[in-house]
Amino acid sequence: MASDPIPSEHRADVLALWNYHDMRHEVRPADIVIGLGSHDIGVAVRAVELYQAGIAPLVLFTGANAPTTIKRFPRGEAVHYREYALEHAVPDEAILIETKATNTAENFELSRVLLDEEGVKATSAVLVSRPYQERRAYATCRKLWPELDITCTSYRPPIDEYVEGIGDTSFVISMLVGDTQRMTLFADAGYAIRQEVPADVAAAYEHLIDAGYTSRLIR
Repeated sequence: MASDPIPSEHRADVLALWNYHDMRHEVRPADIVIGLGSHDIGVAVRAVELYQAGIAPLVLFTGANAPTTIKRFPRGEAVHYREYALEHAVPDEAILIETKATNTAENFELSRVLLDEEGVKATSAVLVSRPYQERRAYATCRKLWPELDITCTSYRPPIDEYVEGIGDTSFVISMLVGDTQRMTLFADAGYAIRQEVPADVAAAYEHLIDAGYTSRLIR
């Protein structure tokens, strides 16, 4: 598999998944920005943009480590995101970090506990994730924190630019496939509300599995 650009024979399928996970929400002012931990520093980039734009007065970063993040963020996802935010003029008092979550459900469950402990009453939030996690973040939050009014966003450059920034085409495509699988699996398990999967998206998902992009599938 080529590293970059996206192999031409798979581009249409990759774009089908990439576009499916884009919720296309119009971001509006909220009580808090919640940045979900991942391997993608773009989460912190987008959260800082939102804070500096006055979208919310408080930023919460949530995430420990996973096998896909330990090398990139050895001190923990939320810790590295906080450091980025501090380096880009977000004041320390405007940042909270939750450092134990290892999956999306825990991102929300433990963030909610932290806000309660800190006495923060949040009724609305902007959720910031990697680009192909937007739909799953939405579905998970709506299931586990249904009273929270949410919009979803991400740092989303053109896909070739995004892949170049991550530095591994096969990894990104495999993550796209894995997140698409999790949409159905996690709904079945009760961790997320169900989302419609259009026929073209389902077909693209199967094509990419057949092409060998399976490293992030749950067996």
